[in-house]
Amino acid sequence: MEVQETHIQTDRVLTIPNLLSMARLAGVPLFLWLVLSPEFGGPDLDGWALLVLAASGVTDYLDGKLARRWNQISALGRVLDPAADRLYILATLTGLTWRGILPLWLTVILLTREALLLVMVWRLDRHGYAPPQVNFLGKAATFNLMYAFPLLLLSDGSGWVASLAAIFGWAFAGWGTALYWWAGILYVVQVRRLLAADATAD
Repeated sequence: MEVQETHIQTDRVLTIPNLLSMARLAGVPLFLWLVLSPEFGGPDLDGWALLVLAASGVTDYLDGKLARRWNQISALGRVLDPAADRLYILATLTGLTWRGILPLWLTVILLTREALLLVMVWRLDRHGYAPPQVNFLGKAATFNLMYAFPLLLLSDGSGWVASLAAIFGWAFAGWGTALYWWAGILYVVQVRRLLAADATAD
């Protein structure tokens, strides 16, 4: 992530990129219900859960690309896009950890990083700064994790497909976690420098 000013090109709310982000947000509780269905005596709906995750990945790619191409970057979009990313990650961590697919230690590592960034966003807000735009490194981390989660969900089965999904799923999870923390540490450093410069200016 980068602490920088982004030129807002529209004040409209109902843009195509914003609608895609809203659709992703609506899919969060749906995904959680689908993935936890077997835990509450319901049918196995992992196929539908995988479909929702795939759709979220496609819309995540499209909303940013279309916003830039069509000059529809908005203040609302800057909030919706990262919010949808964070909520999907939280929902997936909750569901897969509950199912025993993800180990608790990995969930704690990822949630600790989220808590750290929330503190940094709070500090920025106290000094009158808007939440930063997600940069390439943060997006790369999120994409790795969003590839890892459906593969790990697919690995919760038997046969060669599940075995192959486990191998690639854990590879993406490892890279995603490392990049996630790398982006988080860079973000903390940038916030500290910004606030230190702000204090010096005062």
